[in-house]
Amino acid sequence: MKKRFVSTILCAAMVAGSLTGCGLKSPDEPTTAAQTTAAATEAASEAEGETTAAPADNAGGSSGAYDTANMPEVTLVYAEVNPLDTIVGQMATDFKTKVEELSDGKITIDVQASGVLGSENDVLDTMLGGGGTIEMSRISAFALTSYGGQKSMLLSLPYTFVNRDHFWNFATSPLAEEFLMESQENGSGVRGLYYGEEGFRHFFTVKEIAGIEDLKGMKLRVSNDPVMNGLVEGLGASPTVVSFNELYSALQTGVVDGAEQPIANYKSNAFPEVAPTLILDGHTLGAVQVIITDDAWGKLTEDQQAIIMEAGKYASEQNRANSQKKENEVLEQLKSEGVNVVEVTDIAPWQEATKKVIEDNTKGNEDLYQQILDLQ
Repeated sequence: MKKRFVSTILCAAMVAGSLTGCGLKSPDEPTTAAQTTAAATEAASEAEGETTAAPADNAGGSSGAYDTANMPEVTLVYAEVNPLDTIVGQMATDFKTKVEELSDGKITIDVQASGVLGSENDVLDTMLGGGGTIEMSRISAFALTSYGGQKSMLLSLPYTFVNRDHFWNFATSPLAEEFLMESQENGSGVRGLYYGEEGFRHFFTVKEIAGIEDLKGMKLRVSNDPVMNGLVEGLGASPTVVSFNELYSALQTGVVDGAEQPIANYKSNAFPEVAPTLILDGHTLGAVQVIITDDAWGKLTEDQQAIIMEAGKYASEQNRANSQKKENEVLEQLKSEGVNVVEVTDIAPWQEATKKVIEDNTKGNEDLYQQILDLQ
């Protein structure tokens, strides 16, 4: 299916001022990504060979695509729990670069990486609490499950996506739109802008293991959400909630015996130093989305909103193009550095062990989940 992205954004609220101003309301009728996507698709069909991202190719800026001369200056704080040299860290950099280029520097994306603003749950608490100190963040799909994200939960179920192409078939389909807007529609105060991914997630352990049977009885770190708890329990292990920022020390001191992360995050956070066995079970593709608070969105002008969406499209496309290559490079580095990389040749026992968590968390959304499966 063709990608659908925003090139024009209709919004009733426009302001000349920075996001530090107060007393401004979000539009009474927020423009949905579906409406703006329809406009983008229609415009694209009128000019063969042109794309909505054409101005992004101009190294010198927006080149007249947006009214930057009269654009108010704005700074958006963007939280990222991982370092900038990870797949998702690079996506943040790509987004920042493109936004600032398209806006001729009128919009600044202040990327705060490596978890300096807290864990994903800490960031979500701040954004949903209306503190106003964090406007944007890259959030894992499963992080939204504790905040009423029932649709997002479907993306984090084990063995949903058979490969990367399957995920991107979803992320570029009209179905993705419905998922991105779930948080805004249920009144959480944030909205999804675009999708990305950080690679398949794998378990890693302090002690050497050979297969699924060795995970039984282990204390495996989880974030406090029903999917990860159910997944670990299905494997016969004990789910243990530990903050991501405390995970290294928890592995080092024996609080937990293992955890799970995408390959690039595993290396960038130095986990091989304390947990040098990586088993490539690929239980979940790390689906992520970038979100913005409704308050911040409502204070942007139409051109600023359009720039955010165009840059999001660019960052998402870069993420898709680079993630597999980056993951392969990191995996080879890990092997050369002596990490015990365990290949999983038979995924069937893993799938069987996780059937219950899938059944438990698709109740009421069976048809929607099947639509995701059918996109492979």
